[in-house]
Amino acid sequence: MLSTEAQQTLFTNARTHNGWQDKPVSDVLLHELYDLMKWAPTSANASPARIVFVKSDEQKSALLACMAEGNLEKTKTAPVTAIIGMDMAFYDQLPQLFPHADARSWFAGNQALIDATAFRNSSLQGAYLMLAARTLGLDCGPMSGFDADKVNATFFAGSEVKVNFICNLGYGDASKLHARGPRLSFEQACRIV
Repeated sequence: MLSTEAQQTLFTNARTHNGWQDKPVSDVLLHELYDLMKWAPTSANASPARIVFVKSDEQKSALLACMAEGNLEKTKTAPVTAIIGMDMAFYDQLPQLFPHADARSWFAGNQALIDATAFRNSSLQGAYLMLAARTLGLDCGPMSGFDADKVNATFFAGSEVKVNFICNLGYGDASKLHARGPRLSFEQACRIV
């Protein structure tokens, strides 16, 4: 069992940040982040997430042109913005990632299964990325609120990758946090049957 402190870092004290300290995130740390989150499970080890870490002024400007107005300032000031994409041809990697069965044949030609698996598992991997980031001392600001077609054309043109969601990363400015939102109780959200 993880310590209470670790649980707090990952969950109970973790917040969605909207403001950022002017403190860079190194490329070395981004490599460490991926190398940690990649070990978490996906179905058939499919690992469909493809991540673009946006850091440069030029690419940040291109990303800002894709963002909804309410997400502009927090994205502009974040040291890094991760675009979590989903490779819609993920199954082509299954001979490498799941070599003990012909898993590629489960997906080839089955668009509904491809879509569901890519979305579900890249969403999981995006959540794993946030948990890994928190263990490395980073704060996260996941968001919707962007023009998916523009993001795809700008960052994934010529590929089979489509954006799932976007997450700012860095060192949060606690003075810009909103009041903590309530959560549903166990009784409201769960049943034991």
